Amino acid sequence: MTTLNKNSLEAFKFSPQPDAQKVVRDLVEQFLRVNPFATHLSDRMRLETGTRFMDWIDSIFVPALATISQQLAEVGFVETGQGVWTNSHGVFPRIVLHDLPAMRLMIKVESVVDFLAANSMSSGVQGSPLSSLRLARIDCAGEAELWVVERHGDRGYSASNTQAHLSSLSYLEAFRMRRRGFDSDEEGFSEAQRLIDVSIADIGIDWTADMFFAAEREFWQRRNRAAQFQKARQDRLGLGWANHDHHTYRSSREQFAPLISIFETLGFTCRERFYAGAQAGWGAQVLEQPETGIVIFADVDLSPDELTTDFAHEGLAGRETLGTVGLWCALHGEAFLQAGMHHLECQFDFEALKSQLESEGGLKVMDPFTNFPYLKQAFTEGERWPVAAGRVDRLLKRDQITPQQAAQFCTNGAIGSHLENLERNDGFKGFNQTGVSEIIAKTDPRLH
Repeated sequence: MTTLNKNSLEAFKFSPQPDAQKVVRDLVEQFLRVNPFATHLSDRMRLETGTRFMDWIDSIFVPALATISQQLAEVGFVETGQGVWTNSHGVFPRIVLHDLPAMRLMIKVESVVDFLAANSMSSGVQGSPLSSLRLARIDCAGEAELWVVERHGDRGYSASNTQAHLSSLSYLEAFRMRRRGFDSDEEGFSEAQRLIDVSIADIGIDWTADMFFAAEREFWQRRNRAAQFQKARQDRLGLGWANHDHHTYRSSREQFAPLISIFETLGFTCRERFYAGAQAGWGAQVLEQPETGIVIFADVDLSPDELTTDFAHEGLAGRETLGTVGLWCALHGEAFLQAGMHHLECQFDFEALKSQLESEGGLKVMDPFTNFPYLKQAFTEGERWPVAAGRVDRLLKRDQITPQQAAQFCTNGAIGSHLENLERNDGFKGFNQTGVSEIIAKTDPRLH
């Protein structure tokens, strides 16, 4: 088994980027001062959805001046071509320097047409239906234009050059309706890989990845009341789930390498890894798809000696004793298959969302497991799912649960999924390993 060196384990250590955040914030405030519609939309986002205008920004177009180029470079932005500047050290919108006198700010949405319809607008849409990129200018005040952008794995800005694919609709439907229950998990992974390969061969990796995870969010949402409540609020503004931060999957040890393999087929690359400690007994691999901006947090039971191995690719043998993650999979099924995601984490105004979920939706938000100035995180109270009697019987026969626990799972079910409330400040891109460990322990089915 390959052992990773210290440098590879520490390759992804993120820190707050307050200087870069200040540059971006100053640009946004400059824009809001001269665009009343954007200011009103910002207020509505906070009051009606518990989100922040800043977190919906896709790109900011700024007149190209030598001073702004120098300023961006000094705070970690790098020009990647055609005037586009990005900052890989944190979570920031792209800055585009152009020759026009006006600023242009683009907010990301799942559907441009949904946004226009929700806000009673009839602006011309650039990009045809079922194309990978669609744009619309929704307001122009002086030298400040507000746009919405819908992306399906397309990082460009010229919708007229994007190709419409009627076939993309059939692939999206295939992902939405994919069979999740099989006699063996191996068959389930094989069928999912087949669907993915067919789509990639026609419309490419990035578009396929975008559609696959749209279907994954939909499946998870159907099984989570907090998700349904919050999605309805965001849909009233025509925003959708475009504020997603990361998608969390739980995996058995035996299926972890196949899971990572499928994600890599979809264009994901491995980022940092986590280990909660020997007592907690679990770890995680973070993955990112650079063209879609989708991030995955993949959890698995893990031991200390396995952290320094390439466990994401070389595979993990099954165990007689199950940790929190392994037990969840044994009760509900693989997150990639029968169970669906454990949770979706989106970017919110942390306090506003908590207050609104509790007062308007009657949805309890658990105590924060991260409460730093640059990162705040909390789960909604877990959605309890029924557990199939056959799964309980298998666990009981293997002595992996007690008779008392078996009776509890049969009668009351077990916690299945959450919506996660997250707020990032200073562009912080990482996660709180200690805090995640604590919340995983609190959501262990054996404690409820």
